Amino acid sequence: MDKLGQYLRLIRVKSWIKNLFVFVPLIFSKNLFDPVSVSHSITAFLAFSLASGFVYVINDYFDAEYDRLHPVKKYRPIAYGKVSGREAVIIAAALIILSIVILNEVSARFKFIIAAYVVINFFYTLYLKNLVILDVMIIAFGFLLRVAGGAVVINVELSGWLILATIFIALFMAVIKRRVEYAAFENNSQKRKVLFDYSIELLNLLTAVSGGGIIISYALYSISEHTMREFGTENLVYTVLFVIYGVFRYLYLAIKQNRGEDPAELVLSDIPTILNAILYILGVLLIIYG
Repeated sequence: MDKLGQYLRLIRVKSWIKNLFVFVPLIFSKNLFDPVSVSHSITAFLAFSLASGFVYVINDYFDAEYDRLHPVKKYRPIAYGKVSGREAVIIAAALIILSIVILNEVSARFKFIIAAYVVINFFYTLYLKNLVILDVMIIAFGFLLRVAGGAVVINVELSGWLILATIFIALFMAVIKRRVEYAAFENNSQKRKVLFDYSIELLNLLTAVSGGGIIISYALYSISEHTMREFGTENLVYTVLFVIYGVFRYLYLAIKQNRGEDPAELVLSDIPTILNAILYILGVLLIIYG
């Protein structure tokens, strides 16, 4: 049982919460109660979960030496010696095989999106994560691929403003992750290579820009003519309050409590954030489907 727990930690099941972004098109396209669309979205979620699990294993395999120097990451299964390199390779291969099986049920366009996600993240692990600015841009692109994949499997188009909001959300979390990591290693010569190209001042500016981008893009989406025509109401604008609180709460946790290096852990462990997310989702569902 302990070994199984280590395997689940290796593929970071908790981080699969990020793949819930594939359901964004399902909800905002008013297809939440269409059984076929729901089935396709669940398939997309599983495909991205397996693909991201593969990416996490590969990342930990290549980063094991660095992770051993990190105060938190040193407890990751490979770095801590709980999972061998050979076991990691076998698990990675199994995840890819399962992904291929699932992808037999989806369109060619979705297969291309999954392939792009895996390839980009593979090169991110090997090299691109060491390139300042580009490292956080690639993380954001990964979230955009999730949303795009969710739209493709149910054959709908996304609002441009919603795409922008997704990009800014991903950039915000990625920059916060770098900021927390930088603060932990600010005076440590063993910090990740790309952190030498950042400064706390630069990361604060990037955080402000991306956080503001979330609020502005989502607010403009909520009051756009297309949105009001699609949902037949102007009330979506009231959900902006939950978005603002979510951004501010995340900033508080990152800056005052030095959290945010693991976005999934932060979201799943902070009660106010969970309650805010629940209220936001209920509000959106009531406005769109009520």
